[in-house]
Amino acid sequence: MHYDISFPHLGIHLEHVGKTISVFGFEIAYYGIIIGTAILLGFVIATSEAKRTGQDPESYLDMGMFGVVFGIIGARLYYVLFSWDMYKDNLLEILNIREGGLAIYGGVIAAVLTVIIAAKIKHLSAPQIFDTIALALLNGQMLGRWGNFFNREAFGGYTDSLFAMRLPIDAVRSSDVTEQMRAHIQMIDGVEYIQVHPTFLYESLWCCALLILLFAYRKHKKYEGELFLLYMFGYGLGRAWIEGLRTDQLLLPGIGLPVSQLLAGVLVVTTGVLLVYLRKNHSRYSMLDKKKYRKIKFVK
Repeated sequence: MHYDISFPHLGIHLEHVGKTISVFGFEIAYYGIIIGTAILLGFVIATSEAKRTGQDPESYLDMGMFGVVFGIIGARLYYVLFSWDMYKDNLLEILNIREGGLAIYGGVIAAVLTVIIAAKIKHLSAPQIFDTIALALLNGQMLGRWGNFFNREAFGGYTDSLFAMRLPIDAVRSSDVTEQMRAHIQMIDGVEYIQVHPTFLYESLWCCALLILLFAYRKHKKYEGELFLLYMFGYGLGRAWIEGLRTDQLLLPGIGLPVSQLLAGVLVVTTGVLLVYLRKNHSRYSMLDKKKYRKIKFVK
């Protein structure tokens, strides 16, 4: 197997990009390192935002631990559910996430359910919590996509555009290689290469831009939950476009439609309607029922 990755039109050529690093004889996947780093930074962002808004940061550490565990489980289950043919004959492989196979939407869905349940049990405001973790989730998505870079996955179809990424064909899954890619295979020094859209990069840059916009807007939000709705709307908008470029789409069984692209479209429409409606009517929902909810106040 060959390990080089190139962006020929940008003049970038990386000679050896491995999937793992050896630490005291143990092989640690870059994918795991990146996910772990994203989680730690997410905790920092969420607790900092909690402190800024007068909440108790320790509450987010407690909820975050459950959110991370169930988020990873949800991300894996979502991927396995829509890639069942890959796992039905080897169920133990479901537990192997070193090679990737975590669907972001599954993680977000699990995190949302965790927050709703935690808010219900502790009599807290779910919209307030969602706003506090929105930037942390977006940061995780921005960084997490670079795990796909090291695993050489989640790329798009053939392109010769400025950001085209060139990969050795023996370093990617054969199921991700389309006929159009094969028609444009390049032979360089006896090695066959494909040239593709680096959709992981597109999504990472999209999330970065959205993160900056939400960071700037967070002090100007009109009601609790607005930041989270803007995050979901903005992410869904980018994902609906980017998902259409990918060659490894998860498909709805029996229908064959890309499930993540459909979900992104539904998310954009739903959150778009809510944003317009609440923009006009937020005042009637802005006051929390103090008998039912309590803010997560910072305890000095």
